[in-house]
Amino acid sequence: MDLSKINELYTDNLKKYGIDPKSVGWTKPGSQQLRFRKLLEMIEYPREAFSLNELGCGYGELYKYCMENKFNLTEFIGYDISEQMLQAAKEYIGEKNIILLNKPKFETIADYSITSGIFNVRFEENEHRWEEYVKNTLLNMAQYSVKAFSFNLLTSYVDYKAEHLYYADPLMYFDFCKKNISRYVTLIHDYELYEWTILVKK
Repeated sequence: MDLSKINELYTDNLKKYGIDPKSVGWTKPGSQQLRFRKLLEMIEYPREAFSLNELGCGYGELYKYCMENKFNLTEFIGYDISEQMLQAAKEYIGEKNIILLNKPKFETIADYSITSGIFNVRFEENEHRWEEYVKNTLLNMAQYSVKAFSFNLLTSYVDYKAEHLYYADPLMYFDFCKKNISRYVTLIHDYELYEWTILVKK
């Protein structure tokens, strides 16, 4: 899958907005934090030490969120396809117990893995090919997650669809995760954003 346009989009956003939710495609800090809360529901005991992979870590806001909310995150491995985003994360987070990798998929084992928003912008990519890319990414997340992983997508339950975005059927992905990854799958689709979150426990 050619992700060069997505790389350019977020790199350009960073140049335009700096350290701001707009750089990673979110309009408001409140909605970004709501997404974090939903995605992190997979962690039953946040006060117990754990490691975390994040695909599409951007400038590192999820790590900041975990620290500010007293999660016992002992190792953070952030992945992003934008080198500029990773440099921004290194400067913004300023911590020693992090690893930042310029790669499009996971290569490190962690207790939990997470991704937020990386599947939403598909530009002109064929929808079927994009769905295969999403599913392959989920299989990669499952492979490198010991306890659980979580992800979100724009919902297909909308009245309007922008041409360059991907609106996903939550039932299809719930079914895919149940049949191919784990018996323990939770679909969250009861919050005010036009999206859904799935948690997959091992």
